[in-house]
Amino acid sequence: MKTLFKNALILTPDGGHINGSVAVDGEKITTVGDITEMGFDRVINCENKLLTPAFYNIHCHSAMTLFRGIGEDLPLQRWLEEKIYPAEDRLTPESVRVGSELAIAEMIRGGVVSFSDMYFFCDETAKAVIDTGVKANISRCLVSFADDATINGDSRFDEAVRLINDYHGAADGRVLVDVSVHAEYTNRERYLREVAEYTHSRDLGMHVHISETEKEHEECKARHNGMTPVEFLADCGILTPSATATATAAHCVWVTERDIEILAKNRVNVAHNPVSNLKLASGVAPVAKMLAAGVNVGLGTDGAASNNALSVLRELQSAALIHKGVNRQADIIKTSDICGMAWNAGARAQGRHDCGKIEPGARADIILIDLDSLNNIPMYDPYATVAFSAHESDVYLTMCDGKILFENGEYKTIDVEKLRHTAKHTIAHYFD
Repeated sequence: MKTLFKNALILTPDGGHINGSVAVDGEKITTVGDITEMGFDRVINCENKLLTPAFYNIHCHSAMTLFRGIGEDLPLQRWLEEKIYPAEDRLTPESVRVGSELAIAEMIRGGVVSFSDMYFFCDETAKAVIDTGVKANISRCLVSFADDATINGDSRFDEAVRLINDYHGAADGRVLVDVSVHAEYTNRERYLREVAEYTHSRDLGMHVHISETEKEHEECKARHNGMTPVEFLADCGILTPSATATATAAHCVWVTERDIEILAKNRVNVAHNPVSNLKLASGVAPVAKMLAAGVNVGLGTDGAASNNALSVLRELQSAALIHKGVNRQADIIKTSDICGMAWNAGARAQGRHDCGKIEPGARADIILIDLDSLNNIPMYDPYATVAFSAHESDVYLTMCDGKILFENGEYKTIDVEKLRHTAKHTIAHYFD
């Protein structure tokens, strides 16, 4: 399929913008600039549309859409222990499939084409990803609570290995499988070291929560002779990059200057989750310091239970505002760099180095934003439009790997009415 986007305002990888056209052949962008209309299967007129890379959500728990709104007004630990853990005990493969599909539909509508997921019954999420046409880095969350815990014979670890063997690289690389340990406080040292060794032997990425709350951060120091979660996990090998893959650390709200040095040295990607961190009263990550140290920072939504949406656009806009206010410095992070967190930084974190940019040879992960929406008039700076004025409802088209998944209110790969019915039935059956 050859598609031409013509008369578009295009945001370019260098932080600039041009007026022109984008040609897509199969899953790749072939040309950006002045292009004749001959030889295309479809020509899309993008007049009054902003053409940007699609969004990448580098930390979420997709099936937690089923718990949207559970446990409001609670801090993280009480929220987990009193509400989320009991609800998760009732999960089944069938309910995770429905919750994943609900999440994917929500993300597609908001211009997200790829997400990094950490959860359970992950094969069901992988199937949903394959069927709906999106991309995902999926990982089976691992925990260990006994000092002598080992990966040998551990059912969770065995599930993770099966997931890797069955789905890593599936659907022409749309599905990638990472290894995931939940966090320092839910694992023991011997187990972490064994998981790290396995991860490096298979050249896989790692996904882990780090220093989300002050309580987590300080209790780790008390357990491990003053070592922070970053220092301890680095010592265990969890943050050490594999041959071609790196770790993604979610949250990193309470990291120290030394922690940031370790993250940069190990090429760790940080998933910044401003909305969830604010909603659970966890704090604000020192993103400007991370960027200054050379850390790759992308955006994540966390789960819909703690957000309560899966909108990377809202994360982008929250990040664009919060760091100005917290640091009392209007230019603390350039607006184009904030946008880049949702685009190329997110793709890089997922190991998708040919994604997240509008240039020849890149995967055709593209969205169109309607500039005729009243909230986008006038438009002096297209990056400011994305970062401050655009709404999710302004996303006119979402394309992943050259395939249109959503256009002008219509889903192309999902029966959304059937999904609505199934999701409501599932929630009523399992969770009322």
